[in-house]
Amino acid sequence: MEATSAAAGETESAEERGRSLRTAATITAAVGALHALLFLLSWWLVSDAPGASATTAEITDYYASASSRRVVLVGLYVMPFAGIAFVWFVVALRMWEEGSTHRRSVLQSNLQLISGTIYIALFFVAAASSSVVAASIEFSDGEVDPATARQFPVFGSTVLFVFAFRMAAMFVFTTSAIGLRAGILPRWFAWGGYLVGAFLLLSASFERWFVLVFPLWLFVLSALLLRVARRIDPELRLPRHQGFLVQQAPAVRRG
Repeated sequence: MEATSAAAGETESAEERGRSLRTAATITAAVGALHALLFLLSWWLVSDAPGASATTAEITDYYASASSRRVVLVGLYVMPFAGIAFVWFVVALRMWEEGSTHRRSVLQSNLQLISGTIYIALFFVAAASSSVVAASIEFSDGEVDPATARQFPVFGSTVLFVFAFRMAAMFVFTTSAIGLRAGILPRWFAWGGYLVGAFLLLSASFERWFVLVFPLWLFVLSALLLRVARRIDPELRLPRHQGFLVQQAPAVRRG
């Protein structure tokens, strides 16, 4: 009787861990994809503001138009929700990693957390800088200074492209390293993450397409985590060579 009760308790505990692991992976996938989507939407709206190459007449006409200013302001108000989604993503990702493997590097885990935190803080600074002129005119009836209106979007782009994406590169490096070390992500994705991280770290581009790199990596990671969430089963195990490994009692369903 005692042995039967103990076995039932172990089975129930395994099932609970399996459900927790599935929940963590599903939440991570959902909020990771949500951040990528909101990031692209908000930055596309905010970057509608005239840049350094705009003429004085173009800048004056743009900010004199309430509808044009409000495009930027909509992007500004979307930005915090992108940041909130990323905070959820980082926390859920760490929960999933901790529940999926015993081979966790404290150094890499802390670097992942810190780089993600700094990335989102710089992301907010970049958005605020790019939209400050529109907000000033909309809410305080300020006058348009063409020189200032040119400088703030450039400052915002500099913060995003030079600083925020370097922190995103560190986040990609550490996430890839954790996944590769533990065997919880496909090798092709982990090694590809090193290439993405190196590109984000070393690129000097200010082209608008550059903002696609990190969100696209997040989309792929989210899709892989969603696949993992659907395959986790407390009663089955998946060998390491099949691409995913959960080293605790919950494992991944075949098929």
